[in-house]
Amino acid sequence: MSTSAGHKPGQGKVKKIVIFIICVLLSIISLLPFWLTFVNASRTSAEVQSSLSLIPGGELITNIKAVLNRSDLNIMSGFKNSLILSTAVTACSLLFATATAYGLTVYQFKLRDAAFTFIMAIMMIPQQVSIIGFYKLCSNLGILNSFAAIILPAIAAPPIAFYMRQYMKGALSVSLVEAARIDGCNEFRTFFTISLPIMTPALATQGIFAFITAWNNYFTPSIILTDSKKYTLPIQIAQMKSDTFRTDYGQVYAGLFLAMLPLIIVYILLSKFIVEGVSAGGVKE
Repeated sequence: MSTSAGHKPGQGKVKKIVIFIICVLLSIISLLPFWLTFVNASRTSAEVQSSLSLIPGGELITNIKAVLNRSDLNIMSGFKNSLILSTAVTACSLLFATATAYGLTVYQFKLRDAAFTFIMAIMMIPQQVSIIGFYKLCSNLGILNSFAAIILPAIAAPPIAFYMRQYMKGALSVSLVEAARIDGCNEFRTFFTISLPIMTPALATQGIFAFITAWNNYFTPSIILTDSKKYTLPIQIAQMKSDTFRTDYGQVYAGLFLAMLPLIIVYILLSKFIVEGVSAGGVKE
């Protein structure tokens, strides 16, 4: 008996091998920048400028100590400022975006689709376009050179609201919310005790992205913050790369390596939710 047309016994195995090789290559490409940052952080400035290497050097501790002891910068202060801003921005983004998605999913009102379309339209406006108006607004409100000017705009996070709405449509049953109302739960209790626990995978996934974006944000803080004591870590690392006389690239990469550590920790702690959040958000019952 002949096999079905176009089917070969070893075809499935070959396909799996090809997919495995592609995944390995993509993983190597993704990890390569992190590894190169670590390698360059362990080398002297002359070695960094002379050649590219994949083998770590022996100057990592020396470079880290030099960065921490620089008189023109306060890396620990930058760490603290970045941690405060990133945590606050992430919390505000997740809370208000999830509440927005909850309203667009659970409540029935005439302009619901129009409101969602408006949120999607805001996503297409680049931040750089509105920065002048935003700067003038902060000046008029008297919040220039303050963390509030960076934290408060995080209340409006259209991409997170969009993702949360898509996830909620598949994961949250409206009948469950209605049952809670019948049992006497008010809207806030229903949202915080029933909806948010169901949204844990999505919250963790978006929390990683929001924290990384806030931690790496250089554009807005560099314009809003003028007091060196309030500088975030990206601003201080940028100053390391713009020394007037000589740039020590070993120290620059050591600063970048230190800046990556919190992001790696956050990712390791929450990464198990990523696949679950993405897959659950795309499945409807």
